[in-house]
Amino acid sequence: MTQKQRKKPMFKIASLSIAAVLAAATALVALPLQAADHTSACNSVESESADAAACTFAGMLERMYTFPELGARYAAALREGVAQGHYSGSGKQEVASAMSRDLQAVSVDNHLRVIAPSQAAAPAKAESAAPAKPEFPIIEQPGWIAPGIAYMRINEFPDDPAVTRQVAAFMTAHADANALIFDLRTHHGGGLDQIDAILPWLYSRPTRLLTMVTSQATEKEFGSPVEGVASLRTIPDERMAIREHWVTPNDRTSLRKARVYLLTGPRTASAAEHFALALKRTHRATLVGQSTRGANHFGGQVDLPGGFTAFLPVGRTYDPETGLDWEGDGIAPDVAVSTEEALEWVLTDMGLSSADAEALSASHEPTLPMGPRPPA
Repeated sequence: MTQKQRKKPMFKIASLSIAAVLAAATALVALPLQAADHTSACNSVESESADAAACTFAGMLERMYTFPELGARYAAALREGVAQGHYSGSGKQEVASAMSRDLQAVSVDNHLRVIAPSQAAAPAKAESAAPAKPEFPIIEQPGWIAPGIAYMRINEFPDDPAVTRQVAAFMTAHADANALIFDLRTHHGGGLDQIDAILPWLYSRPTRLLTMVTSQATEKEFGSPVEGVASLRTIPDERMAIREHWVTPNDRTSLRKARVYLLTGPRTASAAEHFALALKRTHRATLVGQSTRGANHFGGQVDLPGGFTAFLPVGRTYDPETGLDWEGDGIAPDVAVSTEEALEWVLTDMGLSSADAEALSASHEPTLPMGPRPPA
């Protein structure tokens, strides 16, 4: 789940000194000789340099990444970059892109990235401060798109109670709909709050949706990425922090048999994919469009030296029946049509004429890009 605009990231922000990172690294299981040699490159870096950012993030990945073995490989790649001078003598944006490319060259993770200072969101001034105003609309064109058919385009699931109330109000206002269309074609991620405002309307019995897992060690050091989410049930385990996402129906029954459509595409990412898989695997919605982005591993933003930040994936979400997640692969639609034609297809499926469906699709075209994200 990504949280570019979140006031309070899903993952507790932390800054570690280079000394602390190196001390922690010595306690880990020994890496191959090449990686151990590169570790020494971090002994003499300047404290606020790009190399210090790479070394600090390497230590975090080594300890906290979703898969420990892969985290060690990511760490080795960053230390090799330091040893070879890849992160010296360039602008911070170029350096952040170089680090991100080096990480993705090891193994693609669609959340994992290093962010230059100019890209990082401003931190909240106080825990009680209002969420920063996003650079784009969160909810667009909510309402009746046609008689009996409710539509809402969602671009993010933010940590913002006002947006949760807006989503809840949409569900109440359209409680007698025959069909609901949630347009996720430009949705880049977030958390679970708005999902949990929607799902209780759609199910007739308590239903297990998905499973989320992080390590106990990660949560002990940094806290839980999903702290305080009431819809998550903890499963006891000695090493891992395992939580199942459940939906508990509300007392409103009018939408339990309503048809539900999700419009998806290559920009549909992270928490939007969580929402999509939860509904798909429980046969409660029809996904229409193209496969989603494939950004599964959740976590949060961490501070690094030199003003850099990074997104550190620390856990994964998966289908409890298969054990599979969607990292790299995305979630396939039930009905494959072009992303641009997804809404038109749904409206035609609901009985509208081709001309009316085409006109409504044009008037509800997303304001944000629907195509694949450019590489870092």
